[in-house]
Amino acid sequence: MAFDIDMIKAVYESMPGKIEKARQLVNRPLTLTEKILYSHLHDNQPLENFERAKSYVDFAPDRVAMQDATAQMALLQFMQAGKKQAAVPSTVHCDHLIQAEIGADKDLEKAKSNNKEVYDFLSSVSNKYGIGFWKPGAGIIHQVVLENYAFPGGMMIGTDSHTVNAGGLGMVAVGVGGADAVDVMAGMPWELKFPKLIGVKLTGKLSGWTSAKDVILKVAGILTVKGGTGAIVEYFGEGAESLSCTGKGTICNMGAEIGATTSTFGYDNSMSEYLRSTERAEVAEMADKIKEHLTGDAEVYADPEKYFDQVIEINLSELEPHINGPFTPDRATPLSQFAKEVKENNWPETLEVGLIGSCTNSSYEDITRAASVAEEAQAKGLKAKAEFTITPGSELVRYTVERDGYLKTFENMGGVVLANACGPCIGQWARHTDDPKRKNSIITSFNRNFAKRNDGNPNTHSFVASPEIVTAFAIAGDLTFNPMTDTLKNEAGEEVKLPEPKGIELPIKGFAVEDAGYQAPAEDGSDVEVIVNPDSERLQLLSPFDEWDGENITGMKLLIKAKGKCTTDHISMAGPWLRYRGHLDNISNNMLTGAVNFFNEETDSIKDQISGEYDSVPNVARHYKAEGIPSIVVGDHNYGEGSSREHAAMEPRHLGVRVVLVKSFARIHETNLKKQGMLGLTFENENDYDKILEDDVIDIIDLDSFAPGKPITLKLTHADGSTDTIVTNHTYNEGQIEWFKAGSALNLIKKQNA
Repeated sequence: MAFDIDMIKAVYESMPGKIEKARQLVNRPLTLTEKILYSHLHDNQPLENFERAKSYVDFAPDRVAMQDATAQMALLQFMQAGKKQAAVPSTVHCDHLIQAEIGADKDLEKAKSNNKEVYDFLSSVSNKYGIGFWKPGAGIIHQVVLENYAFPGGMMIGTDSHTVNAGGLGMVAVGVGGADAVDVMAGMPWELKFPKLIGVKLTGKLSGWTSAKDVILKVAGILTVKGGTGAIVEYFGEGAESLSCTGKGTICNMGAEIGATTSTFGYDNSMSEYLRSTERAEVAEMADKIKEHLTGDAEVYADPEKYFDQVIEINLSELEPHINGPFTPDRATPLSQFAKEVKENNWPETLEVGLIGSCTNSSYEDITRAASVAEEAQAKGLKAKAEFTITPGSELVRYTVERDGYLKTFENMGGVVLANACGPCIGQWARHTDDPKRKNSIITSFNRNFAKRNDGNPNTHSFVASPEIVTAFAIAGDLTFNPMTDTLKNEAGEEVKLPEPKGIELPIKGFAVEDAGYQAPAEDGSDVEVIVNPDSERLQLLSPFDEWDGENITGMKLLIKAKGKCTTDHISMAGPWLRYRGHLDNISNNMLTGAVNFFNEETDSIKDQISGEYDSVPNVARHYKAEGIPSIVVGDHNYGEGSSREHAAMEPRHLGVRVVLVKSFARIHETNLKKQGMLGLTFENENDYDKILEDDVIDIIDLDSFAPGKPITLKLTHADGSTDTIVTNHTYNEGQIEWFKAGSALNLIKKQNA
């Protein structure tokens, strides 16, 4: 069904006029990205020719989406905002807390029992504040959004980094922290630095074993995990139009792995067909009427170098299947070279598990392409040699593919169908293993493969590929197998070859579902009571962070100097810690436990400067906090890449960290730090990172003149009494400095509402 049709209608009615005004102002043709951004300026934002990567701009997103792990903290914050109802259409999706262990039915039943307190809280808060609630088992947030809420030309934010999936339906959809979501739900503007633009021109057409997933695997190899930072990626060209809508969603989804703000495609026939097949013909008809405004101007695509900051061109007809990994999603290897890489790098050749599905690849087309490989393999006398799991993206997809016989195909080859949830992708997986630290290989159709992400084992070599490639590898049980060229020996001892996959873009009989899992909120939730047990270990009402006292922050102890990659998984792990996402004090016990200490090359082992002993990061932080001593965290490049989880910012704030000083930040994490009243600083001279010593005490000496564009000076006092002075930069504007002064952005909202 089509939700919020009046809102969509209003967006489409105003869009052409707003775009024309913007085009006249900038005096040139516009990209699709610019059309959506300029048509979603907040009422208090004057129309200007914004400077990319410099201008801070206030936007008015059309909607907000939250998954259950992040919604807890977001809604605990929203409860303090003093609002009776969410100002824009908003939804909560229960997908992160279901652990994959046995199979869909039993895992879901166990999750409902184990997480009842959290689900009841989210359901009641949603009911009270006019928020749509998708029950556990309904599906993964991004697939459900694509099926029900995404619309061409719209703008949305979501409290998950893979919110960008909705770009597959032509949106500017951005992953944010919960504090950003609270702003928008409270009717405040959402601030974003006007992005750079990367254009990806797609020519030709996919064929054979190559799929839409290989487009983004290739792009990740080109741009790396930080190459898209501060940019929106816009795909265009005949190749883009040849892709399915859900294929476009896959590409946009994994754009989070290159650090992109979001990715998007222009409105075309595949989007129109997808809208109609998901019972949103009314939206398609409205989009058809203004379709020239829902894609970039023709002049832009004819001469892209003139309008984009960077242009990449990929010929889909020549694109080869890719496998990315291990340990990072941007290590891209073409299939023809992968066996050689496996051998040369001594990666474990035996494949232990193949996993398909997730928010990235769980569409009807994905399932049918993978199932075609499985079905042909069975016909040729083959079964999976590796463990094999299937995670449908939504109840709509699951019900439909079961009706059409595809789940039975997977089960016949030895596959296990898991619940419609994130599961193994985020570490919610009870891995069947004889040694949780053994060196081994798995391959998934997911998006991320950082060490320990899927199963907690730092020696699991996790690779990322398309569902059909994963299925082929699971059948072979061998990472050196190339399904395009190699044969396998079947049960009869015959050498057989797997055929090319064949998929169906949209179900011939249409989608079907008995219970999609949606719960509409009360029309008037003023009488709904939200109860949080003060003794709960999973939920905790929030106390406001302290305001800045106007003085320099002095006497800071170095908490940890993190070495190398430090993602939000290193700062605040998921997996079993998802249990405490609604309890700030309890989840703070995982703070930075995955970060590598520069001084001893170990994780979760840092020096307590008071006792002189080594202890876990949270314990040392709590000791400093108890003594009234502020602390500082130092990090490397692209600090905080990965998930949008604001817990990675709230935990340090809660445990007394005042400053995070790094070589460079990932976008979402830097914003999250600002929202929580933290100081996020970068070295003016990256070599100053080397000056930070283990026993340092650090003072800020000019915070009283904190201002946009003005560097901040730090004094380092070393254990021998010697000192160093270093200069740091920041990206705070006037409004963000007010967040810092107030103690957090939420504190400021409460003041304004009062």
